[in-house]
Amino acid sequence: MRLALNCHTSYNFPMNISDWNLALGVLRQANWLKAYPIELAERLLAEGRLVHLNAGEWAQSEGDDRSGLYVVMEGVLHTYCSAPGDRLVMIGLAEAGAVLGHATRFSGGPRLVTAVCLEPCVLLEISEAALERVAESQADIWRAIADFTYANMRSVLRMAADAISLPPRQHIVARLLAAAAVGDSAEIPVVRISQDLLGEMIGVTRKTVNHHLSKLERDGLLKLGYGRIELLDLERLRAVANG
Repeated sequence: MRLALNCHTSYNFPMNISDWNLALGVLRQANWLKAYPIELAERLLAEGRLVHLNAGEWAQSEGDDRSGLYVVMEGVLHTYCSAPGDRLVMIGLAEAGAVLGHATRFSGGPRLVTAVCLEPCVLLEISEAALERVAESQADIWRAIADFTYANMRSVLRMAADAISLPPRQHIVARLLAAAAVGDSAEIPVVRISQDLLGEMIGVTRKTVNHHLSKLERDGLLKLGYGRIELLDLERLRAVANG
């Protein structure tokens, strides 16, 4: 897949009390911050800035040498990495609470993925200097960063294991469950992805994806829509993924 050039301009507004409360709620629900005091999330907000991006705009590009973090506050981004043949291949989705980028205190080098907004998005940008200021009063920030770095590595290893071991039907369902970030929410999980991109993520054709998804829909496990897939029966979907 080839992406269009970034042709939009980001825009920023001062963070009002409504913005603050919404962003604080997202940070408090993020898996990598749940175990830490609320003061850590508050310091991240105080030192960061909200960045509003348009649909189609790049939050970051692979090879970018900027440091610091973006935390997704609102919206969905697709992430891509380079593949042989001068192609960009989609590898995942980033939704509310997800972290993009890295802090060079623990890792160095350019950014590893390109992240593109599927829809208008709001990100909390936290520069490396801002992280250092947060650490002055909340040293746990470095442990929190290590937590999400470990979680990301575990996710990558699981993707590799799925690619090696699972046949297409199980692989498709496993990727959907992972992309939905299924938790304790009572809402029906929705994966914002087209069948073309889902096929690209797991290395099969759209025809193969459609064949298996249509069968799963007929069986009542999921519901297909335009650029979206609703996961209706998580228990049975997990059974399919586990073979």
